[in-house]
Amino acid sequence: MSAVIHQFIVHQLLVTAEKKLTIAPRSQCIDVTSSIEVLAEQINHAFNAKPGKGVGNFAVPDDEAEFNFQASLSATLASLAENQDDSIFQQFTVAAGQHLVRTMAEMQMIETGFLVFCHYEYLATDYLMVCLLNTKQHVHVDKQLELSISEHLDLAKMQLAARIDLTQLSVQPEQNRYISFIKGRMGRKVADFFMTFLGCEELMDVKQQNAKLIDSVDAYLSTEQLDIEEKQTHREVVQDYYKEKIAAGDDIVLSELTAKLPADLEQKFDFKQFVEDSEAELDDSFQPDKTVLKQLAKFSGQGGGISLSFDRKLYGDKVRYDATTDTLVIRGIPPNLKDQLLRSEK
Repeated sequence: MSAVIHQFIVHQLLVTAEKKLTIAPRSQCIDVTSSIEVLAEQINHAFNAKPGKGVGNFAVPDDEAEFNFQASLSATLASLAENQDDSIFQQFTVAAGQHLVRTMAEMQMIETGFLVFCHYEYLATDYLMVCLLNTKQHVHVDKQLELSISEHLDLAKMQLAARIDLTQLSVQPEQNRYISFIKGRMGRKVADFFMTFLGCEELMDVKQQNAKLIDSVDAYLSTEQLDIEEKQTHREVVQDYYKEKIAAGDDIVLSELTAKLPADLEQKFDFKQFVEDSEAELDDSFQPDKTVLKQLAKFSGQGGGISLSFDRKLYGDKVRYDATTDTLVIRGIPPNLKDQLLRSEK
């Protein structure tokens, strides 16, 4: 990640013997070592890899609220700018953790785990990552072949996390898209308590934005005088662009993507102009959704007992569709499927 970590701290949320949710705070920030740098990079990577994130901003604060995350965060950052004392950050995170406990109690929710706050700078942008992580057991075998069990943070199952772009919050707060967050799990949105804790409201449905973009790409390529192979080549360009942005944790930028797609220079008509004319309601930039990669690479569908999936590059060659008869013709059946079909004939 090549990030500069300013502050890193972990608190624990646990249930007491009296069945009450509480926070066990750490008394000071953790010293930034190479291990902490690796952990911060892993957390950032796990967050970037999560599909279907939402984007939002701080809601209008409630004057009667016992704790206001945005106001407390702003005061903390201002104090840190004047006095590089990590205890200021520690006090903010403890107060925020206590606010999270109260929020869950009010909403009758219980989540335990380790509450992580990481304040870091990456590519000249200041961020605050807030996430609640659980652990899982690992078995370690040493050189003497002795076994031991240890607990590790389970980053793969990260579900409660938000990243605040502090630079954008400071420079362009009017855009109202400086908070990104994981949408949730099992049909329940994080907004149930984690976003309430942050005081965040959702502005944009990132998954919907990505779906609109891919639909627009397909519609745009259909307007160009391109054969099937040329269209597929341009889709692969879009796919590579997505992979690049997902790996870097950067936003999809409409103008950047436009520069990678064919355009009518004489008519001064390009993909961005096509999107504007079609009123697709796409933002100039938004986070990439990892699930789009499969859509760009494959055709797939299911229904009526049939499930099909094949690479887009095969369409027009090994796979052809006849719209008049609603028939899909496949040449070169996979050997294992062919074997099953032949055996069923006997």
